[in-house]
Amino acid sequence: MARGGINKAVVKKARQAILARGEHPSIDAVRIEMGNTGSKTTIHRYLKELDDGTSRRDAGPMPLDEELSELVGRLAQRLQEQAQEPLEQALAHSEQQKQAFEQQLEQARQTQEQLQQQLQIQASALAGESAALQDTRSMLQSEQTRNAELNQALKDCHLRLEDKEQQIRSLEEKHLHARDALEHYRAASKEQREQEQRRHEGQIQQVQMELRQAQQSALVRQDEITQLHRDNERLLSEQRATHKELKLAQDAASKSTVSQALLSEQLARQDSAVTLLQERLRVASEEIQALKERADKQARLSKEMELRAAKAEAGLEALRLAAAIKAQPDMPADA
Repeated sequence: MARGGINKAVVKKARQAILARGEHPSIDAVRIEMGNTGSKTTIHRYLKELDDGTSRRDAGPMPLDEELSELVGRLAQRLQEQAQEPLEQALAHSEQQKQAFEQQLEQARQTQEQLQQQLQIQASALAGESAALQDTRSMLQSEQTRNAELNQALKDCHLRLEDKEQQIRSLEEKHLHARDALEHYRAASKEQREQEQRRHEGQIQQVQMELRQAQQSALVRQDEITQLHRDNERLLSEQRATHKELKLAQDAASKSTVSQALLSEQLARQDSAVTLLQERLRVASEEIQALKERADKQARLSKEMELRAAKAEAGLEALRLAAAIKAQPDMPADA
């Protein structure tokens, strides 16, 4: 059966137009003349019938047995063409489905490659975030070590301050003892002078000598007191310097505590980013697995279509064999 409205009249019209141009009416030329429509097998059959009709008109009437043989041959050929056309349609449809499946498979492969590239990019980003996280942890550990060192230095400063305060207290006690000794000596000297004034004038020289000795001792005590005052001022200066060092150490400890809090917050944010990247990696892996399953399914469908095509070819071969058997003339029986 002719496809797309092709019949013998249309083929005849196209053949006559080609002959009018002085060209050979081949199958391809006739098909192009009809607008690239129709089966080449059908066009070949119609051209053969037209050529045979023209030859018969030129040769005169044909014998009956030859005409019957030709009629049987044409019927067998039409039977074969009718069996061929559905098979060609099925093969064309199968080829179209195969091409569509191959396109889908290629698209799936491209999508899989893109997902793999995205996965590699995300893996690289995850590695970079992990390295940054490791660096942050190292910085945090360094800051913690530095903070511990500052705390230890602060404790040492406290100990030094306590030692200095103890030395100041000791010096103050010595100063008080020296002052008490001086007051006691002054009281004793005064009493002694009062007693000596009541004594005989003969002992005045001895008293004056003892007074000079006492004055010398007092000068020595005064020098000791002056030295104690200097030591006290020096210790006070050291105490003020120690207080400044203590305040600087406390400020450094406060800054270290703030830095440690900021680093802890940054570490928490980076942990959240790592968790998000891991979730994206898991989703991408699931999408890749789904694409692989679709590709496997499409491969199975392609194999099924190939099996169907093989079965169709086998059926076609059976139809051809049946047509050939029908086309063979009956053998005369032996006498």
